[in-house]
Amino acid sequence: MTDIADKAAPEVARQRQSHGIPFGEAVRVWARIAALSFGGPAGQIAVMHRILVDEKRWIGEHRFLHALNYCMLLPGPEAQQLAVYIGWLLHRTAGGLVAGLLFVLPGFLAILGLSYIYAAFGNVTVVEGLFFGLKAAVLAVVVQAVFRIGGRALKNRMMIGIAAAAFVAIFFFRVPFPLIILAAGVLGYIGARSGSPLFRIGGGHKGGTGPVLKDEDSALGEEIPAHARPNLAWSLRISGVLLALWLVPLALLIIVLGRDSVFSQIGLFFSQMAVVTFGGAYAVLAYVAQEAVQHYGWLKPGEMLDGLGMAETTPGPLIMVVQFVGFMGAYRDPGTLHPMMAATLGAMLTTWVTFVPCFLWIFLGAPFIERLRNNIALTGAMSAITAAVVGVILNLAVWFGLHTLFGELVSGHFGPFALDIPVLGSLVLPSLLLTLAAGVAIFRFNASVITTLLACALAGMAWTLATN
Repeated sequence: MTDIADKAAPEVARQRQSHGIPFGEAVRVWARIAALSFGGPAGQIAVMHRILVDEKRWIGEHRFLHALNYCMLLPGPEAQQLAVYIGWLLHRTAGGLVAGLLFVLPGFLAILGLSYIYAAFGNVTVVEGLFFGLKAAVLAVVVQAVFRIGGRALKNRMMIGIAAAAFVAIFFFRVPFPLIILAAGVLGYIGARSGSPLFRIGGGHKGGTGPVLKDEDSALGEEIPAHARPNLAWSLRISGVLLALWLVPLALLIIVLGRDSVFSQIGLFFSQMAVVTFGGAYAVLAYVAQEAVQHYGWLKPGEMLDGLGMAETTPGPLIMVVQFVGFMGAYRDPGTLHPMMAATLGAMLTTWVTFVPCFLWIFLGAPFIERLRNNIALTGAMSAITAAVVGVILNLAVWFGLHTLFGELVSGHFGPFALDIPVLGSLVLPSLLLTLAAGVAIFRFNASVITTLLACALAGMAWTLATN
């Protein structure tokens, strides 16, 4: 028996070195993860952890969390980037591409289908009721995000102060979101470098319960795979390809159609968002909503909530809501194209410039992440950015609340302040009651986001049908 074990040992070691994970099986697993990726980044990361760490035992706990911490440093949806990272770690470049694409594809198709229905039948009573209910539920979900992220990030007076300053800057002074994130990051970086303990705030997502899978006991093992070691030539080559895939189509749009074309505007705007979307979808949505509604006129205020309701009830990253923004923007300014064709192209363009950079960040930086471990200055920068994100999400909650609960707003200017003031007589009582019910369900009874959204959607349809 011992002889057999000794002879088998080299073969086991060889299989472990190559992970012993068939690529076809990995594709099926990533498709399964994509189909189950509801509930925002926390839920999506929990699904990945349960399947990849607890069930399949492909990657150890420590390595999973290390990859997650790196993804949290990046702009863009951390859950999708984590899928790209682990897919690349397990099966090289092809694995990362498959994992990242499958993570996005179900949500893209689902929201595209819902967008067609919304554009074609949005004035039908049943559809109006559906989104009437979703708006109220989404408002409660955004408020929950303020408390959830705030509870994790605001651990001292410095972080509370940064959050408050971010809220004041964006709500009262309309300071652009990218500048708020940049200022917070610089402040955190300098504060951490100075040795201040106020900026050493840990963070992350809880992986799960039960025994921790050690890296050495996973299929991947604890050693760094050969393809995952720093290779500047490979990183520059793959990054050059991805950079061209991202920017060349954008340059061609501007050259052929001009900067005033809706497609050029969509490509430029969401390319900018791909670089500054730290903190997840909720953080950037306030800025996207303000620009899409007030500057570009792509959406009406309430339609942003409709889009977020779509993203909340479909699999994939919540940032997929920007696909709906691009869809409606091109639908309303189709030029010589049929509106639905223009809208489809707008949705595809928005998705392309939003997610291609995600692959770029991973393939460029992942081989060098060991150099980022325990970096105090970067930890301080991310702590400050996360605190600022809380203030930005609070602004989003207030903005959504005003446009959900009141039928009429008036613009007011008080010196340097610019505010949307609700007309109290335009309070929409059914929206208020439905929002309160959603809040009670989430905060008092710990109802899931999906359950709350579906219940409110049904209630909204029932109310609309009863009153029409």
